[in-house]
Amino acid sequence: MKLVEPILEWQDEIIAIRRDIHAHPELAYQEVRSSDLVAGQLESWGVEVHRGLGITGLVGVIRGKTDSGRSIGLRADMDALPIQELNTFEHASKHPGKMHACGHDGHTAMLLAASRYLAQHRDFDGTVYVIFQPAEEGRLGAKKMIEDGLFTRFPAEAVFGMHNWPGMEVGRFGVCAGPIMASSNYFTISIMGKGAHAAMPHLGCDPIMAATHLAQALQTIVTRNRNPYDPAVLSVTQIHAGSADNAIPDRAELRGTVRAFTRETVDLIDKRIGELAERISEGFGCTADFVFDRKYPPTYNHPRETAFSVQVLEGLVGAANVDAAVQPSMAGEDFALMLQERPGCYIWIGNGQGDHRMPGHGEGPCMLHNPAYDFNDHLIPLGASYWIRLAQAWLSQPYNDK
Repeated sequence: MKLVEPILEWQDEIIAIRRDIHAHPELAYQEVRSSDLVAGQLESWGVEVHRGLGITGLVGVIRGKTDSGRSIGLRADMDALPIQELNTFEHASKHPGKMHACGHDGHTAMLLAASRYLAQHRDFDGTVYVIFQPAEEGRLGAKKMIEDGLFTRFPAEAVFGMHNWPGMEVGRFGVCAGPIMASSNYFTISIMGKGAHAAMPHLGCDPIMAATHLAQALQTIVTRNRNPYDPAVLSVTQIHAGSADNAIPDRAELRGTVRAFTRETVDLIDKRIGELAERISEGFGCTADFVFDRKYPPTYNHPRETAFSVQVLEGLVGAANVDAAVQPSMAGEDFALMLQERPGCYIWIGNGQGDHRMPGHGEGPCMLHNPAYDFNDHLIPLGASYWIRLAQAWLSQPYNDK
């Protein structure tokens, strides 16, 4: 590894910041303390800070030794999840029901470390915009920052993102051109029937029977309607109905998620869910209301920017440690919205198998969105070095908009 040496000298300070953020998790649009901490650190290093984008988001502007007119955006997310942490080590969450279970504390720390180096050395031409985003976890923080003028006030030529990836060995990176993560969509189906005494079901119209048949039928959309070469996932994750053992309710509700890599597949699944909901409910004497909520589009890596990122990564850790054709994930990421506004690339940095966790961690695996998760602090110098080398390399090249 060709790490940026100054980061190693003060990595303990950045680790302390990361653990402080982990101990004080904040949910979407509530990242007041986290935003204050980030802004304070940036300002102490001489970074120009702009706040209030996406409510609690902020952007740091780091200008190089000369103004070449070139620019680059580097993004990290800050929000936590509504999960009760099982870990009991010293920096475990101090807020019940809230936890940094996805590593956004580590993402923030890596970008802070890079910001410190870039601000202190300014050994590049042009401008680096460091973007600290709120509300990535399903609350469209990227969209809100864009609506608040992210790319008009800070016109980065390209924007780049990074996420830790449990199960991938520390020191390795994964990336691919095209979609690296799926679109994220959610549905709600409300089935209205006619309540009755459970001993006299013939006097009612049972929405539970309609819901159970519908839940089974929905799985045929992926297996029988979709092109098998176009990956997709449809999961029914909630069924709610009834409140008494001896009464057939008058309403049942199904909720779930749909993931896919193309708009055409999402359109197909949207259409078929609505058709099945209506016709199966009608077959049981019920009616149905269907809502399909399209949250995030696929996270699409632009080919030129992906090739550029791969080149930087290979220079950092060697080609053998960069999987440039990594298998995409069906998880979603709202960085996709930034990639619709600017070309760019989103990569994964290996977080290891979980053996970095100190005594006091929970018994579960160190996987994303797991209550026993913890970010691997060994990644901070590596991730920060990538950000620095990427910015330096990007700003040193003549711009080609073709």
